Amino acid sequence: MLEQNFYKMYLIRLFEISLLNMFHKGYLSGTTHTCIGQEAIPVALEAFLRKDDIILSNHRCHGHYLARTDDIEGLLLEIQGHPNGICKGRGGSQHLYKNGFLTNGIQGNLFPVAVGMAFKQKQIGKKNIVIIFIGDGTFGEGIVYEGLNLASLLKVPLLIIVENNQYAQSTHYKHNLAGSIAKRAMAFNIQWHEVETNDIDQLSWAFNNSVSSVRYSQEPYMQIIKTYRLAAHSKGDDVRDTSEISTWQQRDPIKLLKNKLSDESYEGAVSMVQERLAIARKRLSNIIDVSQWYDCIPNVLNYEVC
Repeated sequence: MLEQNFYKMYLIRLFEISLLNMFHKGYLSGTTHTCIGQEAIPVALEAFLRKDDIILSNHRCHGHYLARTDDIEGLLLEIQGHPNGICKGRGGSQHLYKNGFLTNGIQGNLFPVAVGMAFKQKQIGKKNIVIIFIGDGTFGEGIVYEGLNLASLLKVPLLIIVENNQYAQSTHYKHNLAGSIAKRAMAFNIQWHEVETNDIDQLSWAFNNSVSSVRYSQEPYMQIIKTYRLAAHSKGDDVRDTSEISTWQQRDPIKLLKNKLSDESYEGAVSMVQERLAIARKRLSNIIDVSQWYDCIPNVLNYEVC
């Protein structure tokens, strides 16, 4: 299980660094928002989900999507604006839809949609749940509070995952968010749990409890995770204190998991990633110039862009 988790996290990291590499070399235009440093969250969650559970994400969605689907080919083509992409190249980096996975780049936009979907799942009666990912910055949107109110009143099976990576672009959350996130859940009589960690084992423990609570009580639950994104908000707009970034690099989820693996397991997981990339290259070779996608394999633990 640890080796499989490492495979997923490493694959997400490599994919997103490859995107930054493509932007750097002029192969992509527009923008992208990576989840570098937060990969353990969707990977830990996935172990507790069912096929028919629904996930709604946001602008920082690649890790959520890949942990769920392993579809690096469809995602890359979509980001390139290719008609063979997930949404025929029209959604780009932030707006994805496939098999019960939906994202939108507008902060808080999908919260009422998630409540409606969860209400429908409760009517169906099969114990499926809806998960919505939001960030600390999303609490600046009024529609979130309308959604929390309705989710609580209707008692819907909605798991609200708050990825508190501590920054809204380059503004620390303490400078734009009064009070606490947990007390916002309490105000609407929504159960909550808060953890500060990048360790996938601790996250798995938290998700085991929170997913089970939503699935069997059929009521909302807020799982708050204090984490940190190690890359810039977008492609390069980063004015955070470098010493702070360095401190959190020591808590990199991939480093933490690597330390739990034997050398054999680590090498096996990396080999699995390389094999997966080789398959992707072969599948994509007749569609795009794959050399533009991945003409290097960086050291992901040094956060290199080729």
